[in-house]
Amino acid sequence: MTDSDALGWRSIADLLGNHPDAPVALIGAGLNERSLTPGRCDLGPRAFRAVLPRFSTYDVETGAELATRVHDAGDVPLKAVSPADAFEPVRAAVAGQGARALTVLIGGNNAITRPGVHALGLDRVGLLTLDAHFDLRDTDHGLTNGNPVQAVLEDGLDGRRISQVGLAPFANTRRAHDKARAAGISVRTARDCREQGLAAVVAAELNRLSALCDAIYVDFDIDVIDRSQWPASPGARPGGVSVHDFFDAARLIGAHPKVRAVDLTEYDPSLELGDLGSLTAGRWFCELLAGFETR
Repeated sequence: MTDSDALGWRSIADLLGNHPDAPVALIGAGLNERSLTPGRCDLGPRAFRAVLPRFSTYDVETGAELATRVHDAGDVPLKAVSPADAFEPVRAAVAGQGARALTVLIGGNNAITRPGVHALGLDRVGLLTLDAHFDLRDTDHGLTNGNPVQAVLEDGLDGRRISQVGLAPFANTRRAHDKARAAGISVRTARDCREQGLAAVVAAELNRLSALCDAIYVDFDIDVIDRSQWPASPGARPGGVSVHDFFDAARLIGAHPKVRAVDLTEYDPSLELGDLGSLTAGRWFCELLAGFETR
């Protein structure tokens, strides 16, 4: 018996392990190369795992005790690897968990989203992003964390099967907005989320995508959160969505049966104020699992 057991404390970390038959898998993908906002996103997977013992499996608000086992598939080795060279290792890692109901990819910069989407199959997948940015920069100078959405469009993903939620004013270009409209992408701004409620906006976009695809991939670019509540991303801005709304959206997304894979990107532990960033990422995971258990 561990000290935690003796105190009646069961943590989220206790759900992780080598569980080949678990319905959920966790993969670390600390890609950091060719980032437009230099930092240490490669530290994300380690910091994320380290904070999980601080979270109980018990949700006092609902009275539910989380029990879903999570297979920890380890980290994809991505040290000093470019987004182009990371594509196949990340795609294969996610595709290798294809029999599971949900695969969770912990970044790492936003360039891991493209291979994650491919792992579900471009002909059947829809993409939902929670992000302050369009990520529609040109790819002519290579793949970066600023162009994964542009890259999947060029790969052949129908823009009508993309929803972008949380886009921030004065953080994007007219050209990117025009690209999104021309491609048929559904664009929902930070103001939309504030006035209508992030959960309502996300629910509407999940419903829209469900009618168009067999599986949904969700990119949680964590810089969508207001910077005062989330300092651990270089791209986070004042006026983003509230962390409470972000958690509610995570629970809603985890509950959706067509959501087969998600990622958490642009998490840079080197920018922590105390341990606020890691605790936010850990709580996000708890909310995701809580939603999943309602499927």
